[in-house]
Amino acid sequence: MKSEKQINKDRLWTKDFILLSLSNLLLFFGFQMLLPTLPAYVSQKGGGNLAVGMVISLFTISAVLIRPFSGAALDLIGRKKVLMVGFIISLFAIGSYYIAITVLLVLFLRIVHGLGWGISSTTNGTVASDLIPAARRGEGMGYFGLSSTLAMAIGPMIGVMIIRSSGFGVLFFTSFVSTFLAFLLTFFIKIPETNRNMSKNVHTSFTSRLIEKRALFPSLLVLLFSITYGGIVSFITLFGKEAGIENVGWFFTMNALFVFITRPISGRLFDKKGHFFVLFPSAFFTIIGLILLSYASSNLTLILAAVFYGIGFGSIQPSLQAWTINRVSADRRGAANATFFSAFDLGIAGGAMVLGTIAEMTNYEHMYRYSSIFIVIYLVIYLLYMFQEKK
Repeated sequence: MKSEKQINKDRLWTKDFILLSLSNLLLFFGFQMLLPTLPAYVSQKGGGNLAVGMVISLFTISAVLIRPFSGAALDLIGRKKVLMVGFIISLFAIGSYYIAITVLLVLFLRIVHGLGWGISSTTNGTVASDLIPAARRGEGMGYFGLSSTLAMAIGPMIGVMIIRSSGFGVLFFTSFVSTFLAFLLTFFIKIPETNRNMSKNVHTSFTSRLIEKRALFPSLLVLLFSITYGGIVSFITLFGKEAGIENVGWFFTMNALFVFITRPISGRLFDKKGHFFVLFPSAFFTIIGLILLSYASSNLTLILAAVFYGIGFGSIQPSLQAWTINRVSADRRGAANATFFSAFDLGIAGGAMVLGTIAEMTNYEHMYRYSSIFIVIYLVIYLLYMFQEKK
């Protein structure tokens, strides 16, 4: 039996973990509200298709570019200071959207917001990995990820409802308040700090401070997976029109529901059995989900596709992140998280471009079928890795 000291050491639901999860929920909620609505805001200000497309791309690019630097700063400067900087930048951007008088200024603020988002989201993930006991890291990252999943499920819907009923002013105010409350909660969290002197004294190159080599393999796997997700978030509405499905929103609702259900279960399995028992079978759920989606012509098939894909998403993403953290020392978690999240963002952006090109050459039905090839590649690479590990 475990001693009382060991039980306390393995406690997951501490005050700090709960407050951090709530802060992350509010941060992601404020962000998700703006995803489907800011393109409409730019269009209302007279922006054309190019400007509307840049709303997402500029944000993603700036977030990806800042993540490695924020990861290095987390390990060298400290979690608390970096988190404060990320929140302040995000609040400045959100608070300035409504007074931006030109499309160009809105796009500039998207770059600024991307920097703040890249810093704050990377920091939250790193602090979570510090707070979660090593023996329960898979389970803990699964539960922590539920905060962003819940925000993803309700944020876009509420954002659209607000602009329809009250306009963009109320939207930006609500997003600002949500982000500000997330910021306030961080003052009540005891954020553990690593031995920064140890990080500073290790003779490493500038590049190795930005990118954690031990995180590269799980990051490659999450990049391959997120390519398929990029195809879904970018084109499922257009696919619905092509397939004659009226409400593709069912996919996101059911996907979010099964991600929510799956994360804690897969996390416990990760901690007890290891990554293989999660990452290998979950790939098949993902492939089935993508194939079902490609053949969807009714809400029933669409929902079935979302169930399978949600199980895959809810298992693979948090397990790969937990595996990434387990592969590095505490003083390199910032760089490891930055490497992981950068790969995830790049996969989504790359998926939108690559799969969009495939869709132009064929159609959306075939595009989703072809996107499953990236999960097959994921499986081949992962099995080769496992084979090498056993030798």
